[in-house]
Amino acid sequence: MATPTLRQLEYLTAVVDTGSFTRAAEQLHVTQPALSHQIRALETALGGPLLERLPRSVRLTPTGRAVLPHARAALAEADRLQAVARRATGLEEGELEVAAVYSISLGILPPVLRAWHRRHPGVRIRLREYAHAGRLQEAMAAGRADLAIGPAPEGWEGPIRELGVEEFTVVLAADDPLADDSRADDGLREGRSEGRTAGSVALGALADRAWVHYAPDNGLADLLDQACARAGFHPRAAVRAEQTSAAPLLAAAGLGPALVPADIIPPQFDGLLLRPDPPIRRTLTAYTRTRPDPLTVAFAELLAERARINPAAAELPAGHG
Repeated sequence: MATPTLRQLEYLTAVVDTGSFTRAAEQLHVTQPALSHQIRALETALGGPLLERLPRSVRLTPTGRAVLPHARAALAEADRLQAVARRATGLEEGELEVAAVYSISLGILPPVLRAWHRRHPGVRIRLREYAHAGRLQEAMAAGRADLAIGPAPEGWEGPIRELGVEEFTVVLAADDPLADDSRADDGLREGRSEGRTAGSVALGALADRAWVHYAPDNGLADLLDQACARAGFHPRAAVRAEQTSAAPLLAAAGLGPALVPADIIPPQFDGLLLRPDPPIRRTLTAYTRTRPDPLTVAFAELLAERARINPAAAELPAGHG
């Protein structure tokens, strides 16, 4: 005789609690045929029917009524076993130090941290932010964080996990003349905000503008200078922003164009967004020291699972890098 599985016991209690195979399947995120198959397998393993199918509901048979308390007890014991394992591996409580460049903490980390708190409410997160990828790597090398999130580090000997490709956008005031000269294109900002997206622009077309630049110690200052150099000019600074989050707001206010990570544009943003042509991108990674502890590994896995880095980037035209 086959031994009942925890999955089968979970399916049985779900059917009983919801009073319906259909509702139980929806709650468990499985198909109804798969649910019915597991219930039949459980009934076969236990030697008789457990549920009576009625026109609008289900009812436990005498055998089902005898089995149900033991099914609930087995599931509760499995939950206790998982809790003991989490405590033993350090996933139940403690503190995790996460370091990131500014744009990561603005656009990518919040939903990841929300999911982490739900899974591990006893684990505190201490977030350290850095304006430059070089200082981020230095902090990791000095042991000031358990995990770093930012551009790929140079010469790093520990584990590195690629998270995705970060896309940059040019921000201008909503009434900028370029809004009338570009064609509508909602790909870059799909699902993120209500700001106006108006096609693409070559950076060379903005060579005569004074830019919303970044403070010299912000890594995006180097990125903007390099992008403009490839376009054949050096950007004049109308203003330099210390904080990355200030750049799109200053550009929308009409101080000049800004080049910002698309992920940090806030909802209901009142500005014009232009896709650089060719696109400007950088690969983002998560990296740790050589032997990360279980808590760090768990956070890195959740980060890879939940981080949404420019989900529309795959829709951008090919042939640019």
